[in-house]
Amino acid sequence: MVRVFLVEDHEVVRRGIARLLAEDERFEVVGEAGTAEDARTRVPIASPDVALLDVRLPDGSGVELCRELRAAIPALRCLMLTSYADDEALFASIMAGASGYLLKRVRVDELLNAVARVAAGESLIDPALTSRLIERIRHPVASDDDPLAALSPQERRIFDLIVEGKTNREIAATVFLAEKTVKNYVSNILAKLGMHHRSEIAALGARLEERRRVRGEASPLPDD
Repeated sequence: MVRVFLVEDHEVVRRGIARLLAEDERFEVVGEAGTAEDARTRVPIASPDVALLDVRLPDGSGVELCRELRAAIPALRCLMLTSYADDEALFASIMAGASGYLLKRVRVDELLNAVARVAAGESLIDPALTSRLIERIRHPVASDDDPLAALSPQERRIFDLIVEGKTNREIAATVFLAEKTVKNYVSNILAKLGMHHRSEIAALGARLEERRRVRGEASPLPDD
C-alpha cells in the first residue's frame, strides 16, 4: 500500500483528495498539512512514499518545499499540484527533484494513477523536456556579445525581474522559490557579473534594452 502525505492549503480541496485516496485500496493517507512549515515537521514523522504538494502555499513555495523534503528524505517521491500551467513552475519542479506535475483540474482516475505511477518510480514529466532544460543549464549559449552569457537560464530570469524593479519577495513568488534562495541567486548573479549592488544590474539591463532598441531586436523581458 502506498503511503501518501497531502500538502494543500485549501481545506476543501485537501479533504476531497484525501477522501478519493482513502477510497482506493492502493493508498493510505498518512498525514495532511496546510502550510510548508507544518509539512516540514510532519512529513518526516509520517514517512510517506509520496507527497502531493501544492505549488503555491500561504507561507512559501511548494517547489522549494519539494527540494527541502527530497534533500532530507531522498526516497520520497513528490508530485506537484497546481491550478495553472506555468513553464517556470514546471522548470523549477524538475530542478527540485519532483517526479510529476499535475493540474488540479485533472480527472480523478488520472490523479490516482499518477500517484501510483510516481510511487512505482516512474516520472510523469516528459523526458525530452527534462533533457532540454538540463542541457540549457549545463551548457548555456555563450556569446562574446552577450554580457549575460555566464548566467544560467534561472539566473537570467531573475536578472530580468530585478531589471523590472521587483523585490526579492516578489521575485520569489514569481519563480516559486523561497526568498532566501532568491537572495542566493542575486548574490551569484552579482558575482558572475563582477558587480556589488543590484542597482548595477538594473543599469546593465537598461543598457542592454537600449542596445536592443538600436538594433531593432525584440526585447526578451517578460511582460507582466
